[in-house]
Amino acid sequence: MDPLPPFATHRVENQPPPFAPRDLWSDDAVLRDAVDRQGGAGFAAQLAGYGVLAGGEIYALSFDAHRDKPRLRNYDAYGHRIDLVEFHPNYHAIMRAAIEHGVAGLSWHDPRPGSHVARAALSYLHHQVEPGTSCPLTMTHASVPVLRHAPALGEWMRKAAAPHYDGRDVAGADKAGLTLGMGMTEKQGGSDVRANQTVATAIGNDEYELVGHKWFFSAPMSDGFLVLGQAAGGLTCFLMPRWHPHGGKNALRLMRLKDKLGDWSNASSEVEFQGAWAQRIGEEGRGVATIIEMVMLTRLDCMLGSAAEMRMALAQALHHARHRRSFGKPLIDHALMRNVLADLAIESEAATELAIRVAGAIDRAPVDPREAAFARIATAIGKFWICKRAAAFVNEAQECLGGAGYVEESILPRLYRQAPLNSIWEGSGNIQCLDVLRALSREPEAGQALLAELERARGRHPALDARIDEIAAALRAGALPQESQMRLWVERLALALQAALLLLAGRPGADGFCRSRLDGAHGLGFGTLPGDLDLEEILQGALPT
Repeated sequence: MDPLPPFATHRVENQPPPFAPRDLWSDDAVLRDAVDRQGGAGFAAQLAGYGVLAGGEIYALSFDAHRDKPRLRNYDAYGHRIDLVEFHPNYHAIMRAAIEHGVAGLSWHDPRPGSHVARAALSYLHHQVEPGTSCPLTMTHASVPVLRHAPALGEWMRKAAAPHYDGRDVAGADKAGLTLGMGMTEKQGGSDVRANQTVATAIGNDEYELVGHKWFFSAPMSDGFLVLGQAAGGLTCFLMPRWHPHGGKNALRLMRLKDKLGDWSNASSEVEFQGAWAQRIGEEGRGVATIIEMVMLTRLDCMLGSAAEMRMALAQALHHARHRRSFGKPLIDHALMRNVLADLAIESEAATELAIRVAGAIDRAPVDPREAAFARIATAIGKFWICKRAAAFVNEAQECLGGAGYVEESILPRLYRQAPLNSIWEGSGNIQCLDVLRALSREPEAGQALLAELERARGRHPALDARIDEIAAALRAGALPQESQMRLWVERLALALQAALLLLAGRPGADGFCRSRLDGAHGLGFGTLPGDLDLEEILQGALPT
């Protein structure tokens, strides 16, 4: 051991090496296998490249992008209204890297079979290291199928799908690529968008002027926004650009940026429309039906985001536990710590498997009605459960690092602030559960597709077989629970789906998941797995040493 230099008070030892740079794709056997099974293997080279970029350069850039929050400048130095949101330069560098590598548009500009799976995996890799930019990336991706409803917006659709980023505050016509935001929520309505009061007045050629407000207006620096307003025929969907198509800024005013718990690198705002120009998308009165395809895709990304946060938190905890020693041995060699880490590992695997399975169903939905029906119900189930689990999961991972997990340099505090967002955004837990009830009540094919997916794993574990019997009996008898019991019901559906997918994938933690989550051999907290499980195999599969 080297001698201490003069006046040094102590040696720095028993500290883990830096986590990054890491290859997030090569490290993640669960993700790679899931992408392969769901048809995305043809994009493996692109995913491998982004895994290196995300775990290296983007990881490094992300700290300043989060630390230096966006700022709103309503006026320039001369008094002109500009409504400009300023970001740290790293934010734009991250957005550029993500869009150029297909995080927002791969599904559309390279629409081969498996492209939705690959785009989902790119989003999963990206969200692990920079979740704030995932908001505009997700909305840009999800806007494309909505824009298809308006042939006049073909140029917007093409540029939203393009692998080009341009962060300048200039008209969309002067850009090769565009980003899209969204504005649905108003003060009086929340999730009840039919209570929206924004008034849309037709001025000819499917063009309208909007007067009103939005209480949550996501990514206000975007080039355009999908918004809902009340036209003569009822609630209607519109595209509202930042710049008026005939020149100058459009009449939407940024009132303030939201002071949020997390999601710091991304701006969210309150806005007012003072006769803002907008183009109608779809028919008057069909606003919800028009925009619902966007909501389905953004809910998938909520799932992916929460699964990604779990994955990064797990990787950080495993890395720390392998290198940090206590009481004479590495943390990971302590029996109780091994139980906690293995429990986190199988929870993370289950979240990833379900999210990528839904992405596969969305990929095949246009040509396979059963997959479309499965995507319809599994999106709501997964959005409820995976997003609900993320906050407790990240907190448990923080505890594995002790005080270091409460310090910003570890990235865990960022993940912890971020974790509650996906359970709130795009419809809270109650909305998802009501959506499951609605699907099971009104769309028999949704329940049939769900049951068919579970039946694929019948005979692989007695605890799952028992759960399948229970679900099948209820569905066939039409014995759906009362509304007040839907959270419990959806939780049980989610756990059954996750167990089936883990068993079908042959994951080493599948038995432990079934025994702990389905068969009652588990407490209310992480680290309460049965004592006779082979935890070593689970831990070795979670993150390469």
